Amino acid sequence: MRKEHKTIEIGVFKILKSIKSIFVHIRSSLKFIFLIIIATVLIVGIISLVYRPMYSVTLNGEFIGYTTNKSKLQKRINEYIEYGDGNENIAFIDVQSLPEYSLCLLKKENKTNDDEIFEKIKNSGTTYYEYYAIVEKSEEKYYVSTKDEAEKIINKLKEKKSRNIDDLAYTQIHSTELKNFKDTESIITALYEKPKIVVASAYSTYSGERIISNAVPSSKVLGIGLIKPVSGIITSRFGVRSSGNHKGLDIATSTGTPVAAAAGGTVIFSGWDSYGLGNCVKISHGNGVVTVYGHCSKLYVTSGEKVSAGEAIAAVGSTGNSTGPHLHLEIRVNGSPQNPQLYLYK
Repeated sequence: MRKEHKTIEIGVFKILKSIKSIFVHIRSSLKFIFLIIIATVLIVGIISLVYRPMYSVTLNGEFIGYTTNKSKLQKRINEYIEYGDGNENIAFIDVQSLPEYSLCLLKKENKTNDDEIFEKIKNSGTTYYEYYAIVEKSEEKYYVSTKDEAEKIINKLKEKKSRNIDDLAYTQIHSTELKNFKDTESIITALYEKPKIVVASAYSTYSGERIISNAVPSSKVLGIGLIKPVSGIITSRFGVRSSGNHKGLDIATSTGTPVAAAAGGTVIFSGWDSYGLGNCVKISHGNGVVTVYGHCSKLYVTSGEKVSAGEAIAAVGSTGNSTGPHLHLEIRVNGSPQNPQLYLYK
């Protein structure tokens, strides 16, 4: 028993000795690791005082600067490509190449230049703008920002019966050059051309004979004064002729000549006349007096519209039963056709 007990003591001693050796080794290792950590911190600290991590930025292989935050810089570039710089007329931006980034450790004396890098990326791309041009006879005259503005200008000039309306239009522009825009009212004012009214004041002709017509229009019978709607050659008078009873007066002149309202009144008809007058306008002047303008090429007024004496209401043409461009003029009193030469073209 005594021998066995001694053997156990020896074994326990050896185990304790081994444990002690392990702890001593661990403590030595911890000291070493701790020293390594301290050394590393000191080295990193010393390096951080002199150096810092940066990204070297290149574009098409050319160095253009440094940044410390490539994610922020690239996000700024992507937003510019997608949305532009806030100009609502930018259609799209074409950037052929994007920057490349390389992480490096540089001395702090090296400066970042994010703004400069961003500007170089912007300048490397091409910006395309979208806007609208107001054109006259295919020549670009003025520029506006939106389609709504362009339509407003054309529609307003139509309402004002601008003489050049048939030569005006708008077109969409895509260009790398952004033009200067003008406000709609300024453009309307600049483009508007007052309808040209041609009113004869000297003479008209018939069968080669000059007929003087300087007399002031009579108002004794009709109760209103009248002016000549157009000047030209009288080719057919009021009354009976070979083809039947002619209820008006035909004045020949060139197609497109503006037709003036003979007096102020209300348009009671503007459209196609199915009895041979083609495009036709009828104006009521009160006192039962109505004037009729037939064979027009264009109509500038609509039914219910108020017009003034001398205002352009149509253009001379040859529509309906007609053999050439002329104005068919009728004067009706309480529905009864009157000879226009009692009042005009005497």
